[in-house]
Amino acid sequence: MSVAEPRRIVLFRHAKADWPQVPDHERPLADRGRKDAAVAGRKLADSGIPLDLALCSTATRTRETWKLAVQELPQRPKTVYEERIYEASPGELIALLNETPDDAQNVVLIGHNPGVQALTDILAGESEDDPRTRLTDRGFPAAAYAVLSFTGSWKALEPDTATLLDFWAPTE
Repeated sequence: MSVAEPRRIVLFRHAKADWPQVPDHERPLADRGRKDAAVAGRKLADSGIPLDLALCSTATRTRETWKLAVQELPQRPKTVYEERIYEASPGELIALLNETPDDAQNVVLIGHNPGVQALTDILAGESEDDPRTRLTDRGFPAAAYAVLSFTGSWKALEPDTATLLDFWAPTE
């Protein structure tokens, strides 16, 4: 694969979590979250994006979200559970994405807010009008995802280098 071909990044927020008396990192999905995670997986499958790599936070709710969503995809990408995604800033998430091997064309990052929404805003220097409007109007609810595109090496990914192609949330 050439670095001149467009790459896609799917920034996927974990589905709705429950609030039991456990540490935040160990919070599981709520019933609605389990349903929404599967629906998000079906919508991602319908997008036709062939995912090469999944970078997933080690938090229970993100792992559960990905486990349910990936079952809906036509093929499973390689999945790396990455503790650095939990509570990461947008800059830390960009640094993590910069480590992605260039043979991965399309990557999904399953993480948390506020980092996922802030990263979407920071990367998307340009955007299609409708996805940007939906993101601005709705925020980045649980189980939502944004699809961004950029051209170049993963090492070159930085603020304002991507285009927001799509935004989906479970209530749409």
